[in-house]
Amino acid sequence: MANHTNSTVVFAYHSVGVRCIKTLLARGVQIDLVVSHEDNPNETIWFESVADLCTEHGIKRITPENPASPELFEQIKALAPDFIFSFYYRHMLPTNILALAKRGAYNLHGSLLPKYRGRVPVNWAVLHGETETGATLHEMAAKPDAGGIIAQTAVPILPDDTAYEVFGKLTVAAEQILWFALPALLDGTAKLLTNDLSKGSYFGGRKPEDGRIDWSLPAQQVYNLHRAVAPPYPGAFTEVGGNTYVIGKARLVESVASNNTANLPQGLSVVDNVIFGGCGDGRALQIIELLMNGKVVSASSLQQQLAAQ
Repeated sequence: MANHTNSTVVFAYHSVGVRCIKTLLARGVQIDLVVSHEDNPNETIWFESVADLCTEHGIKRITPENPASPELFEQIKALAPDFIFSFYYRHMLPTNILALAKRGAYNLHGSLLPKYRGRVPVNWAVLHGETETGATLHEMAAKPDAGGIIAQTAVPILPDDTAYEVFGKLTVAAEQILWFALPALLDGTAKLLTNDLSKGSYFGGRKPEDGRIDWSLPAQQVYNLHRAVAPPYPGAFTEVGGNTYVIGKARLVESVASNNTANLPQGLSVVDNVIFGGCGDGRALQIIELLMNGKVVSASSLQQQLAAQ
């Protein structure tokens, strides 16, 4: 479906931003401006680049620090866009900018709204042990993730999925939603579903410190924390003898008796040259990859460290 009459401003970052911009282009949408972020040198950049995509397609891209600046408002006002889209842009857009979109302003959010409104919804869903999440295309409003819903697609969270793996599924779901929703948005026949905030929840951002492991918790909770923040996110970590160890890969030990893990102390242990993390309910995680300063730690060197305590 080609339609070059729909002038659009896109706020975008991350892989979802890249896939959704590609989807708009494939549907013939005219993108007059992309507003994005400069990459943070302190962040692991594991995702696709909106900057590279804009360069490739000759789309004007700017990276203002504050989306509420009068300069940005005037720049978008001059473009008189039909639509404004936000795809994993990291700031709330002010209502005066949203009002500039003559035919609507829409956001792609990484949860099944109204659940997990707010920041890093994939990580929160994995942390809470959800078995599914999804992506939602919705109208933008003054409150975050609060506008009417255009469409949703669910994806499974398998028992051993990390947030990184789930994010990959959501990137595909976002592309699918936008592809199938765009014709109705463009011809004005899209229907809005109610986004009942009373049935949902709002979550803030997470800091690396939130990855500190409390080994007194049940093993499933510790495992969920690991999955929620596993690399390329900062990782779940623990400290031994002044050293910080990050869990790179792990799995939940299903049966205590058959794995020589009965009566393990809480925290890191080495049994038969295998690293375990003992938890508060008597179960354990088998730690397949343990990292210190980004390097893999062997079971023998950890055993020496533990013996020195």
